[in-house]
Amino acid sequence: MNETFKIYPITAKEVSQINSAPNEPHQHDYEELSVGIEGQLEHFIDYGSTWTHPPYTSFVTKGKVHRVQPRLKDDQFLAWVIRFQSEFISEIIFQLYGFYHEQANIEFEQGYCFNRINILCEMMFQEYQQNNPDLAIIRHLLQAVFMMIESQRKKNFPDTDTEWLMKTQGQTFKNFLAVLEENFRRPVSVSFYAEKLFMTPRNLNMICQNILQQSVSEIVETRKLTEAKNLLITTVKTIAEIGYELGYNEKSYFTNVFKKKTGLSPSAFRNSMKKLVS
Repeated sequence: MNETFKIYPITAKEVSQINSAPNEPHQHDYEELSVGIEGQLEHFIDYGSTWTHPPYTSFVTKGKVHRVQPRLKDDQFLAWVIRFQSEFISEIIFQLYGFYHEQANIEFEQGYCFNRINILCEMMFQEYQQNNPDLAIIRHLLQAVFMMIESQRKKNFPDTDTEWLMKTQGQTFKNFLAVLEENFRRPVSVSFYAEKLFMTPRNLNMICQNILQQSVSEIVETRKLTEAKNLLITTVKTIAEIGYELGYNEKSYFTNVFKKKTGLSPSAFRNSMKKLVS
């Protein structure tokens, strides 16, 4: 996507056209938010397929493998699709990655809260259609949408505490994720990441534990395995090739790590995903 921001509605008219086109699991180079008003959604994401019923929101972070299949209900479908580059709301994109790490789809109750989200989407769409849309206005409206979604997410999951996202540790962790994204394929140590951030491995581990309840090594390994799953789904590379690309010099070691974390060997995972999305 070349544009910084894009918003458009999907109606019942487009559903059959979308579902008749090739639709394999894929990745985006942009962020995508869907706001469902009518109909229903079959969503393959986080390596599983779920049905989501309106009203709902679904946020797919850049690089996450997914497939969306809209479905009519009572011959009706309506959803807003909002796409934007990460830098469009760079000040909160890290928070969004944390909020939606394992919870892409959030269902709402009908009523005042979701109606306001729909109104904000309509306002963004109206501004977007102008000859010279004011992206500053759209940015503020989009931020308001995510604030309302986060309010609902807290109601749905009251035991989760996200106050840490606003603390100073959040910025350090954001910087760590940026360094991780550039280096997770390399066989480097925790000390490497700590030195890049001008801190000790102990302090970096403490921040990671506070935020995700995982050590640096666990987060790095999780990122490697997420990429391994993506490659197993979206490419025909061999298991050995994928392992080597991610810094595992021996196929057997990569297979053992993958199976320990996922419960399946890489080959079994690839086969199960083929059956799931076929």
